[in-house]
Amino acid sequence: MNKDRIVHIEDIDDDRVALYTKYNEPQLFHYNEPGRGVFIAETPMVIERALDLGLDPVSFFVEKGASETEAVQKVIDRGPGADIFEAELDVINRITGFNLTRGLLAVFERPALPEVSDLIKSSKRIAVLEGIVNPTNVGAIFRSGAALGVDAILVTSDSTDPFYRRSARVSMGTVFQVPWTYIPEGYDFIEALHDEYFSVISMALSDEAVPLTDPVLKKEDKRALIFGSEGDGIKADILNKSDHIAIIPMHNGVDSLNVAASSAVAFWELCSKLEQKKVK
Repeated sequence: MNKDRIVHIEDIDDDRVALYTKYNEPQLFHYNEPGRGVFIAETPMVIERALDLGLDPVSFFVEKGASETEAVQKVIDRGPGADIFEAELDVINRITGFNLTRGLLAVFERPALPEVSDLIKSSKRIAVLEGIVNPTNVGAIFRSGAALGVDAILVTSDSTDPFYRRSARVSMGTVFQVPWTYIPEGYDFIEALHDEYFSVISMALSDEAVPLTDPVLKKEDKRALIFGSEGDGIKADILNKSDHIAIIPMHNGVDSLNVAASSAVAFWELCSKLEQKKVK
């Protein structure tokens, strides 16, 4: 890491680090409109995975003690055109949640997202997040999806942004590995899935639901799994258009799992690469 690039920050209110300290994540999302905005990534692992995707860092903000570590230096060296800001721990700790960052934050320009139709045409296993607002759940779903064979994820506009700091951190950076995009408002994504011969499976508590292990759910090779909001679940019109409604059988009077946990179970059963190999 070239020491001449480092700008030392004495005051957290310094305008040079305003993107880290004075904007919330929705404001960063709309920063530089009509451009695509920016987002903040944290921890060397997450930042490195964003770099692996080819994203351009605007700047790095590093805690002085961490700047000497090999892991941090390796990441920063991959962004030769980015500004590097450095501060002592007692200064930088005033950023909310900094103790979770392992000493490094970065601002990235948001990438252009793919078209929904392109992801549908190029995938066999798709997850749809419908109105999921908890960033921890969104991140956990991406991590499970990456690990268990999901090819792409479609996200409704009322869901939490997968690039939000907590989502990306919980996902261990897999939000930069699994292709995803937003579903435009008013877009009939179920019709688009049916046009490409997907079996659409909604995960929901319903009298019409079949157990997740029912062979009917594996009849079609192309599968799209829909997960709904933690409170209201999947909207009725989406359930009505789905080919199947599936449920994970419970014990001991428990009615359901958290959406992140249920997604992992569903991905293992219906999306796993191991399962795909068995089908072939």
